[in-house]
Amino acid sequence: MVGYAPETMIDDPIAAALDSLYKLNLFEKGYGKIAYPKNPKFNFPHDSVPRYDEMVYESRLAKLDAASPFDLQYNPVVRGYIDMYTLRRRELVSRMMALSQFYFPMFEEQLDKYNLPLELKYLAICESALNPLAKSRSGAMGLWQFMYPTGKMFGLKVSSYVDERCDPHKSTVAACEYFEYLYRLLGDWQMVLAAYNCGPGNVNKAIRRSGGKKTYWEIRPYLPKETQGYVPAFIAVNYVMNYTSEHNLYSAIPKKTFLQVDTIAVKKQLSFSQISGILDIPQDELQYLNPSYKKNVIPFLPEETNTLALPTAKMGIFIANEEKIYNAGKDTLHSEDVLATQETIKIHTVKKGEHLSTIAKRYGCTLAELKSWNGITSSTVKPGKKLTIYVYGKKMPENKTVAITENKGIPATENKTPTNANGKFKYYTVQKGDSLYKIAQKHKTTVAELKRLNNMGEKYSLLPGKKLKVAEI
Repeated sequence: MVGYAPETMIDDPIAAALDSLYKLNLFEKGYGKIAYPKNPKFNFPHDSVPRYDEMVYESRLAKLDAASPFDLQYNPVVRGYIDMYTLRRRELVSRMMALSQFYFPMFEEQLDKYNLPLELKYLAICESALNPLAKSRSGAMGLWQFMYPTGKMFGLKVSSYVDERCDPHKSTVAACEYFEYLYRLLGDWQMVLAAYNCGPGNVNKAIRRSGGKKTYWEIRPYLPKETQGYVPAFIAVNYVMNYTSEHNLYSAIPKKTFLQVDTIAVKKQLSFSQISGILDIPQDELQYLNPSYKKNVIPFLPEETNTLALPTAKMGIFIANEEKIYNAGKDTLHSEDVLATQETIKIHTVKKGEHLSTIAKRYGCTLAELKSWNGITSSTVKPGKKLTIYVYGKKMPENKTVAITENKGIPATENKTPTNANGKFKYYTVQKGDSLYKIAQKHKTTVAELKRLNNMGEKYSLLPGKKLKVAEI
């Protein structure tokens, strides 16, 4: 196996996962559109494909290894995977980098909550290349490629309508619990990686065959062939994702980032076609945001909570017209009948003394959103710079009559907070292990509404015992 290139193996699952991104239509302005920075770290031409000597790869990985609990050593097998990502499948890596903007914030939140190494987020790249609809020949599903028995062991349900192995949040929580279990069992992170791929039984069998050796590289010849390439691929991904600029690799433009999506609990059965037609969202985008629903239908059971993920810009429309959307199959409801949220693009020229945080507050967005919209990584901005800002406000449907309140002179529908129509709220005491996502699900509201009701900024604490306002429905 030493020195092989991944493409020499028939149906290498690492390469196959990456190739699955060809089929995803989830990138802005078509295939191949790359967000090249205006001031790149290196002045490579756009079509440049940098190559380096062995010593460069070795020294860079040594630097990463010094700050990691994983044994990120360099060898010819690792080099084979580095070449696959940086040379032969560069355009797919750009797509994968775009998907990381959607999934990595959630991965990092859960890994940090479970006190696990953040490098484990890169394991999802080895498993699925961040394709939430990925399915292996053996039947493993989702971002973390759970087999049915393992998924069931960690609480992931599978039915005719729902496969929670494909639910990004639930499967990430299950993956964290599985990592914890494997580390308690094996006590070595490299062994955990191997066991995640082939199962702890095969790892223990390889240990016995090796004569009781205790490290991955010592037992590697006795592991299944797929697992022999799995850990080197993980090391290569760690390298590539930390040295993208050095290889002139830049992200494709994703249709949505993590901050541009919110979730809400559904109260009745819904089909993607109902939602798509009314909210003007393509069904393939709905499927990407809600990959656990197998038949493009969100079922409703009183004893379970099923959620709908939507672009933040569409969430207000959904909440304001929720009952109409549920009844869309019964009544003839079209998108022009819906009280919509109008998206307006504003250009703000930074004035002397202005800060990004004050500009974000002025336009009612978060600092992270402002940075994302404008490709800004630092917290400072120079006077004269033009910023693109998305502002959302209500608009009246054409040729429709909307009831007006007596005093306000505004549409009655807008005179209410959508998730708190009666204007009342109650207090909820934060419990250990709570997240805003869990609290929102429990109370059938959204994370954005919880933040609004409690005046939460970008940085907030969620300590046990803290009281939060929650709308009474």
